[in-house]
Amino acid sequence: MIYHKHLLVNAKINNSVMAEYQGIDFLTNLVNQIDMKIIKGPFASYVNKEGNRGLTGIVMIETSHIAFHIWDEVRPGLIQFDLYTCGQLELDKVISIFKKTFDIVEMDYILFDRENGFVVEQSGRQADGVVHNVYPQGKEVPKEMLDPNVSGDWYKSQKNEGGNLPRPEEEIADIWATQRDFEE
Repeated sequence: MIYHKHLLVNAKINNSVMAEYQGIDFLTNLVNQIDMKIIKGPFASYVNKEGNRGLTGIVMIETSHIAFHIWDEVRPGLIQFDLYTCGQLELDKVISIFKKTFDIVEMDYILFDRENGFVVEQSGRQADGVVHNVYPQGKEVPKEMLDPNVSGDWYKSQKNEGGNLPRPEEEIADIWATQRDFEE
C-alpha cells in the first residue's frame, strides 16, 4: 500500500551540528532506524553565506526524501527539517532521534497525510519540556496557510481583538473557524 506522509519540523537546538560528516551520520542513522532504504546519498554541505550559515543535508530514500538545514549563526541554533515518504512513518521514532541528536530547546512539528490534500495527522509543540497538541487532527490545513504568495497576508489578517497575531496553542479554534469560512 502507498501512503503519503509528510513531516515538517522547525526547532531551536543547542547542538547545531556543523561538520558534513555529522549531517551524513544523522541522515544515515535516521534512515536505518526508521526502516527505510537509501537510494542516493546522503549528502551534506556547509553553507558559508552570511545570514544562511549552516549545514544542509539531503538523502534520497526509496520512498522519497529527507532534507534539513541548520542555521548556526544564532543561539540557540535553528533547524528546518522535511521528510516525505510514500511508506509508513513512525513519528515517535523520528522525534526521538531528533531530540537525541540536536538537544532540542523548542520544537514544532506537523505530520500531514497528503493522500487527499494536506490533512493533519498529528502535530505538536514542545517548549520547556511540555508537549502540546497544536492542530486538530483530521483537519485539512487552509490553503491560505500553505501558499507562500498569500499566507503571510492571510496570517496577518488573523489578528485578535488586541491586535496580536494568533498563537496556535491559544487561538487555533479561531483559525479553524476561519477555514470553514473559506470552505463555504
